Amino acid sequence: MSVNIEAPQMGESINEATIAKWVKSEGDFVNEDELIAELETEKINLEVTAPKSGVLKTIKAQEGDTVSPGDILALLEEGEAQASASKEDSSEEKSASADSSASSSKSADELNDLAPAVRRLVSENNLNPADIKGTGKGGRLTKEDVMKHLEAPAAKKSEAPAAPKAPTTSQPVRKAAGDRSEERVKMTALRKTIARRLKEAQNTAAMLTTFNEVDLTEVMALRKQYKEGFKEKYGANLGFMSFFTKAVIHALKEVPALNSEIDGEEIVQKNYYDIGIAVSAPRGLVVPVVRDADQLSFAGIEQSILDYATRARENKLMPDDLQGGTFTITNGGVFGSMLSTPILNAPQVGILGMHAIQQRPMVVDGEIKVRPMMYLALSYDHRIVDGREAVTFLVKIKEALEDPARLILEI
Repeated sequence: MSVNIEAPQMGESINEATIAKWVKSEGDFVNEDELIAELETEKINLEVTAPKSGVLKTIKAQEGDTVSPGDILALLEEGEAQASASKEDSSEEKSASADSSASSSKSADELNDLAPAVRRLVSENNLNPADIKGTGKGGRLTKEDVMKHLEAPAAKKSEAPAAPKAPTTSQPVRKAAGDRSEERVKMTALRKTIARRLKEAQNTAAMLTTFNEVDLTEVMALRKQYKEGFKEKYGANLGFMSFFTKAVIHALKEVPALNSEIDGEEIVQKNYYDIGIAVSAPRGLVVPVVRDADQLSFAGIEQSILDYATRARENKLMPDDLQGGTFTITNGGVFGSMLSTPILNAPQVGILGMHAIQQRPMVVDGEIKVRPMMYLALSYDHRIVDGREAVTFLVKIKEALEDPARLILEI
């Protein structure tokens, strides 16, 4: 019995995805709930698993194709593992027979029997499958087999000259000129979305940035004094982000315009605090949201950020993790940035940029002292946030961080 494998639901506002990778090939036996493919959306990766146990019969959507929820990705022939074993035995018999006649038993017709990624690689390089030794099950060609064949000097010499092909965006194209080269790489769905949203923010909002600096002496002293006990008790480091999140919430309560958004001709002021924390992931910058952050302790905030950061690195964030948010914090300082102007995360009207901590001479009570200083940048939408409010907001953050007892006592 054939079973359709469909593209899953992708979360609020996500209507399409790209086939990033087929983990399984046509003819492979898969168990129920076993991973068979990975999809890349504009925000996160999604996994496609087998709905039943059986043989992956036909792959209908190739790597690089764009699909929508409910689209048929492949057909699965439902059955037990024995069916796959019989198929494998049959393939091995065919392979043994093929070995006796060497490459003559393979032909261009066998392209249809190759996995999608292998078939595309063979076609794009005008290769004959008969010239390549397969190391997969039953002698099947794998992507690694084809790559090794292309890299082998003897194979390169024996290949017949092929007519030049037009470059595609999905295949890197190099143009050699001495030591100069070029490479074309297709933009990922995430990168395209980042580009689109950042440009929309620039075109829509009346965006301005104001700056201040903060002395982190007291915060660093607290972290040094309590970090070991904090880590032992809560399993997370006492980082700067919990202090900044608490300081931002303190300032948002004082300047509520920055915890708002524009909806048509109305201003929607949020009475809750869902703080987006920008996290660097392998696929780009993502902004998971710490919900009701005002109700969390320092430990709760640090644990949430640690969980998000870990799942971001492993591409395990879910669509709901990235939805909403009333204000965003981004830390360019981890990359060494001294000063920047962050771009709004629409429809939010404010984003705080943290930067690198530098030891600088400061005048304190008439004396010059070396202090750990950080520049802060607040980008805001001037359509609903005035300059006075923006400056006040940064001053409130500065005051809270330079006297962190305010955050603990909530004053």
